[in-house]
Amino acid sequence: MRVTILKRHNYPAILTTPSLTTNPICMKNSIWQLLLLVALLCSCTVIRPGEVGIKQKLGKISADHLAAGPYGFNPFTSRIIKIQTRTVEAFNTLDVPTKEGLTVKSEIALLYHVKPEATRDVYTKYGMNYQEVIVESNFRAVVRHICGMYFAKELFAVDRKKIEKEIYDEISASIWDKGFVTDAVLLKSITMPPQIFQAVENKLKAEQESLQMEFIISKQRKEAERMQIEAEAIKNYNNTIAQSLSEIMVKWNSIQVLKELVNSPNSKVIVTDGKSPMIINDKSN
Repeated sequence: MRVTILKRHNYPAILTTPSLTTNPICMKNSIWQLLLLVALLCSCTVIRPGEVGIKQKLGKISADHLAAGPYGFNPFTSRIIKIQTRTVEAFNTLDVPTKEGLTVKSEIALLYHVKPEATRDVYTKYGMNYQEVIVESNFRAVVRHICGMYFAKELFAVDRKKIEKEIYDEISASIWDKGFVTDAVLLKSITMPPQIFQAVENKLKAEQESLQMEFIISKQRKEAERMQIEAEAIKNYNNTIAQSLSEIMVKWNSIQVLKELVNSPNSKVIVTDGKSPMIINDKSN
């Protein structure tokens, strides 16, 4: 007969701690702690350099502006709105008309910023989408207006700085009273359809050739005038020499005649004008 002896093992007792899911009190405390943390995070904000804060409480906008720094507020009744006052770029690719009715493509950028003292009015009137509502809409209209004053060839021939200056002046006057300051206008490129560009290029080339021909004609005309003046001077010089020689020849001939008269055996009375030389024959009869 076989007997089996079983040994009794003493296993260590496993200690269990109450979990959050099994302990309602711990779970409630954790929820309150989480809510408190969220409330603290939502009730404070930091306004960075280049920003201005506007406090809105129960729908009303405060008249004061908040400068850079940390701020606290009641997240249930208030909020702080941040508006950038640093310079930003509004880049546009536009199809603009020219004076003769053609369409050219331009890449142009506007650099602007919001006046810090006007942030409240900007937000109240235009909201946070003020760039699209006011700035870019006015900018596109001004660019089309200025480019429409030039022919297509002039957009290539005229100094780009001049066009930028005209756009800058008009857009500045348009958005200044709305709370925006124009920093710069950058006309990056102007592109035409290939066939129009070739036509304009040929026209500009023909005009350059015409101007060159006018310059050559003007140069030749001035050369002819110079030669005519030179010929007149030579003619006057020759006339002066001829006149001087003629007077000498007249005097010489008169002297010869007087000599013949003096040597003549016949007596003569000679009346002169006092200018002809008097030759007296000293021969005795």
